[in-house]
Amino acid sequence: METKYIFVTGGVVSSLGKGIISSSIACLLKARGYRVTIQKFDPYINIDPGTLNPYEHGECYVAVDGHEADLDLGHYERFTDIQTTRANNITTGRIYQSVIDKERRGDYLGKTVQVVPHITDEIKRNIKRLGNTGNFDFVITEIGGTVGDIESLPYIESVRQLRWELGNNCVCVHLTYVPYIAAAKELKSKPTQHSVKKLQELGIQPDILVLRTERDVTAEARHKIALFCNVAPEAVVQSIDVPTIYEVPVKMHEQHLDEIILRKTGVAIEGEPKMDAWMHFLEKMKTAEKTVRIGLVGKYVELPDAYKSINESLIQAATYNDHKLKLVYIHSEKLHSGNVDEQLSPLDGVLIAPGFGQRGIEGKFVALKWCREHDVPTFGICLGMQCMVIEFARDVLGLADANSTEMEQSTPNNVIDLMEEQKSISNMGGTMRLGSFDCHLQPDSLTAKAYGTTDIKERHRHRFELNNRYREDFERNGMRCVGENPATHLVEVVEIPEKRWFVGVQYHPEYSSTVLNPHPLFVDFVRAAVAYSENKK
Repeated sequence: METKYIFVTGGVVSSLGKGIISSSIACLLKARGYRVTIQKFDPYINIDPGTLNPYEHGECYVAVDGHEADLDLGHYERFTDIQTTRANNITTGRIYQSVIDKERRGDYLGKTVQVVPHITDEIKRNIKRLGNTGNFDFVITEIGGTVGDIESLPYIESVRQLRWELGNNCVCVHLTYVPYIAAAKELKSKPTQHSVKKLQELGIQPDILVLRTERDVTAEARHKIALFCNVAPEAVVQSIDVPTIYEVPVKMHEQHLDEIILRKTGVAIEGEPKMDAWMHFLEKMKTAEKTVRIGLVGKYVELPDAYKSINESLIQAATYNDHKLKLVYIHSEKLHSGNVDEQLSPLDGVLIAPGFGQRGIEGKFVALKWCREHDVPTFGICLGMQCMVIEFARDVLGLADANSTEMEQSTPNNVIDLMEEQKSISNMGGTMRLGSFDCHLQPDSLTAKAYGTTDIKERHRHRFELNNRYREDFERNGMRCVGENPATHLVEVVEIPEKRWFVGVQYHPEYSSTVLNPHPLFVDFVRAAVAYSENKK
């Protein structure tokens, strides 16, 4: 069949959950047997989120090909088990960079380069690129930002043009907000009407409206919205608050959103989506009675989106261990020897978060020393693994001045050092060790047992590594280097075998954990935390 294009736009306010709705649509269509992919178009001028502060943008997600991407790509992968790449996330910066590069080469033959048609043509080319491969039945395109934003206008114009070009092979889903006014004790549809009117002014008539709301939007209210927005009443669905984002696909299917999309794109509706495994996950989540308490030690804990993939990986792992997750955020800047016992002793497991820079690093060392001495299941990721190495070097190897050259360039014991190929790099963006790399695990290691294999591939995002000059010292004193890159011998995994569960990984396992395929290391970590919890009783 011809590739169908689904555009998802948002109105009224930002952060309504376009990524969750896009992911839910993809989940349902994939469950019906269609080949689906999703892409995100972000209106900011940065080339990618790789150099953006987490306070600005939340987590930077890394695709399998090493592209630094918007955090919504994490949702796409978690909901669909599809591996995304550079082609699934485009920014205004990349669009303009491509157009300017073409202009410098003379590709436009001396013509005046303008937003229309040159920028819009480049946007359209990127939107259709995935569809042109012939590998997908549906390409879902989420347009970042809110309708009416100046920076989003070229994207909206591109969608307007594509609707004419694609005809029935295109459908527009618009997500809006229906607020509840407590003083009036009623939901208000006017913001949605204004949002749709703004979209219409820009030349797009939405085919489907998804109403984001905290309270039930009555059938009467939905009919009124349909009337004023020129949308069929059955194509107005609500996305009401639910206990978990993983219920959203089910709620969308209950309102026939997937069937509406198929009907509007001329695809025959056959049977029901195969959601048995998904429903099994939700059932386990609902019926879990016991709770496992995991502490996340990091410097961005006041902004949970900075650790979005880790949070979701822990939720998935807890669910498959038949437990609810109680995630306790611990600010590493505020953690010290005077309060560490009070903050960590109630926990069943501790995760030392990734990150960059000096701020909050000492608190991570304090947490790791306490966890190691009290034999609490502990998981270090990227910088968290490097902190494990530094703390061990200081306290066990007796190298009081051990450090990373990221924190102290002149440290005499640089147990963590800048990777050799990074030493001549001056640009920050897109220059780290990024993407999927091989790792060989020692067969008798806890990590290999968790994976069920000795050869794995995992995604990376770092510049610094364990200095192999110290490797023998670590091994001799009880910290084993059980995983390494077979080509470069870069240490990827460290363990302390005498502990219950004390594992550090240089890579980011959270990027590849999904609802239907939770990451084995997270599952094993939470299993160890559950066992420790039972032991304490």
